[in-house]
Amino acid sequence: MKLTALAEDLQISAESIKQFIQDFDLDLEDCINTRFDVKEDFEKFAYENGDFLRQYDKDLNENKTAEQIADLINQPKEKVEEALKESHVNIFDNGLFRSSVSSYGIDHKLGGNYKFVYNYFDQKTSLQQRDFIGYRDLFFYISEALEPFLNGQQIKDWGISKPAGIILYGPPGSGKIFWAHKIAEIIGYQFKEIKKHYLGTSFVDGNKTNFDDFLATIMKENKILLFMEDFDEIMIQRKAETDIASCNLETQEIILHHIGRFEKENVLMVGSANSVSEIDEEILAPGRFDVMIPVFPPNASERAEIILYSMLKNLDNDSLLFKILKNNNADKIPFWKDTASKMKVFSNTMLIDFTQSLKKRIKNLYLKTRNEHVIIDQKILNGALRDAAAKLTKEYLDQVAQFLNDLIINNFDDFQMRIHSLKAELESYKAVEQPRREIGFQHNDDDDEEMKKN
Repeated sequence: MKLTALAEDLQISAESIKQFIQDFDLDLEDCINTRFDVKEDFEKFAYENGDFLRQYDKDLNENKTAEQIADLINQPKEKVEEALKESHVNIFDNGLFRSSVSSYGIDHKLGGNYKFVYNYFDQKTSLQQRDFIGYRDLFFYISEALEPFLNGQQIKDWGISKPAGIILYGPPGSGKIFWAHKIAEIIGYQFKEIKKHYLGTSFVDGNKTNFDDFLATIMKENKILLFMEDFDEIMIQRKAETDIASCNLETQEIILHHIGRFEKENVLMVGSANSVSEIDEEILAPGRFDVMIPVFPPNASERAEIILYSMLKNLDNDSLLFKILKNNNADKIPFWKDTASKMKVFSNTMLIDFTQSLKKRIKNLYLKTRNEHVIIDQKILNGALRDAAAKLTKEYLDQVAQFLNDLIINNFDDFQMRIHSLKAELESYKAVEQPRREIGFQHNDDDDEEMKKN
């Protein structure tokens, strides 16, 4: 059963079901798949708790004051106001909160008892089996942008056409290529990457070919997603002071020439950009690349999950590393929360670097003692953290700052909580003065010796 069909049966909106999944921190894998087929447990829960979901839907679509929310959920008004403040919820001048906030979601945040929800999902999908971690808000935002591909009635009823081009923008290492693959999976398109050498003129089997020929060939195929990296560099705005490579100018012209046919030929082009601020306005015009999707560095909660996922990936239960992790309670998310909280604005790539460094350090300690009861203490965690932070350069932090500027212009209303959280994490680096290097030799105990072995 599709999510939209379930919502229609329950006489509620599909959007309220999506918001319910986010408010109650349910794993997407327990609820729906990427094609929005509802999982058996979630379908059973929804029908058996239809009255609650209808109450949730009604409440979600009402504007209300903090006092009204407090009365409904029987929580102190002060606590409700604090929870709303932490959630960065929009407020009208008359004191009413926008309808996108759920009273029940606030109650859940304040510790309300919703055990009846989790009784259906007590067999959690293991991290190793998850398709992706966290990012429920981004997944649903993307699915809304892709609705014309999934629902033909969008065009018939509302005249909403399929986008011809999508730009995924975010700092390096945030997972833009992952989401491009995910978009192809959701809409059932074949993923094809545009290699750099496709953009110029080349010879294949003795025949001259160029990017124009490549696009002409692609449009003869069916349901193709074309992925282009460095989209912002190739599609840079034309200015008198900007020196644009002739190859990039030619690529712009070719794409603008063909893009009008993309929808008809079932072609979607997805560009990956660090920033959208310098992309030529002609490229961003309606009917072209007018859908912009931000791809965020993971938040603190997602960082803890990603670390655990990476530490456990491909491990057998009888492997040495798994036994060591288990002995330290490091096979569970709570162990990693403190470390994750220190990784402010870290990219997904930096998290992988951290886990790789940590695995090597644990291995070196084990080889010294041949003891499975190796202690994963703060010293070894800090050593791996320093290794991962090597990519946390001024250039990267400047790219995160530019990403925030782009977000505020293009997607502020869609991701307010993430924007405020990311801004606070970024500003924490500005507030801390760089430590001065002490004169003389630096001593890191066994740390240098371990690094040599790595």
